Amino acid sequence: MAKLRMTHACQTCGAQFSKWSGQCSGCSAWNSIVEEVAQIATHPRYQGYAIGEPAIAHMKDITLQEEEARLLTGLKELDRVLGGGLVMGSAVLIGGDPGIGKSTLLLQTLCHLARQLKVLYITGEESLQQVTLRARRMGLPEENLLLLADTHVERILRHAQKENPRVIVIDSIQTMHTDLLQSAPGAVGQVRESAAQLVKYAKQTQTAVFLVGHVTKEGTLAGPRVLEHIVDTVLYFEGEQDSRYRMIRGIKNRFGAVNELGIFAMTDKGLREISNPSAIFLSRYEKPVSGSVIMATKDGTRPLLVEVQALVDQSHMGNPRRICVGLDPQRLSMLLAVLHRHSGVVTSDQDVYVNAVGGVRVTETGGDLALLLAVLSSLRNRPVPFDVIIFGEVGLSGEIRPVQGGQERLREAAKHGFKRAIVPHGNAPKEGVAGMQVFAAQSLAESVDYFKNL
Repeated sequence: MAKLRMTHACQTCGAQFSKWSGQCSGCSAWNSIVEEVAQIATHPRYQGYAIGEPAIAHMKDITLQEEEARLLTGLKELDRVLGGGLVMGSAVLIGGDPGIGKSTLLLQTLCHLARQLKVLYITGEESLQQVTLRARRMGLPEENLLLLADTHVERILRHAQKENPRVIVIDSIQTMHTDLLQSAPGAVGQVRESAAQLVKYAKQTQTAVFLVGHVTKEGTLAGPRVLEHIVDTVLYFEGEQDSRYRMIRGIKNRFGAVNELGIFAMTDKGLREISNPSAIFLSRYEKPVSGSVIMATKDGTRPLLVEVQALVDQSHMGNPRRICVGLDPQRLSMLLAVLHRHSGVVTSDQDVYVNAVGGVRVTETGGDLALLLAVLSSLRNRPVPFDVIIFGEVGLSGEIRPVQGGQERLREAAKHGFKRAIVPHGNAPKEGVAGMQVFAAQSLAESVDYFKNL
């Protein structure tokens, strides 16, 4: 049996101390340090992922089972975010706000996978009757889906070794506890050790494990930061409380691209995939309105058409307001300074409000040009026609810089009926785009002049 020793750990950041103190020197949190039992490195938990004695091997001698490399979950949007499907032996952490649909998503996934292999759904927050009630309400198939209501990691692993499921869902990791520590479930040490044992089991048995994680009020995953390091994939479930659309975004993925985006709609039958996400972000006006511009952004490998709205109004305060929803407010202030310096458009006495429609977050710089032209459209009260698509990065010297995936953005816009485009000169197609007139701008001043003639 492993030898145990006493230590003191912060429940906020996980820092360890030799004695108790009122304030953590690592994160400055008060009354967050509690006494825990820490183990030395003789416990089997520290033996690593190899079965038996670890040995050095040549990479050319490692055999891969290509037919089992990816497992389709039945939800194409989830497969896209995972990088093409679920990798056997991987650990996937899914976080999101309460009630956003994490349990619903995984229950739908397991019910689909249960048709072809053995799966196990472990709940630490609900009873088996509650899980079954939710599945029947959504009309999901119930055959071959194994359920277990438990929070004890060692007991869960014994059940898993007996049943040998290929996919396991842990809902949630914050409710799990292990005998290695005496702290309460949800503590930093319990979350860390419980996740470590589950990830080790996944690697040794080639079992795919989904871990549901809670989030803090700041929107980050609760628990130690090491939790995101030891898993293979980290997904965030996002969505507005008053919207039925849900977006799942890949923050970390060892088997695919990061920042990939999957979009769902919450219905009474569970989550439904959105096959054409650009359509839900486009405007629904009967005629063009000022301040509304359609931009072509790229989230992961998928081009998206998103409506950007801007409202510029006379400021009655000493410091004009700069408010962004879905975009970076610091970048907005910088771009307004570029607009003033290189195009002579003054907004220093105006309040500027910018919104990305549909709750989408634009994190790339390809929306700079569309944002500035939306501001100019609202300031001059000059609507932008429906058939114009805009994208491009704006530099501090007023140049329009090319962005990644320009051809894919133009093809996506042409598919939705756009006839004109304002793009960087470096993204101008050599052979053109069928049915689309492309204006390639080298500077912000050229784009503003072209905008005045629309």
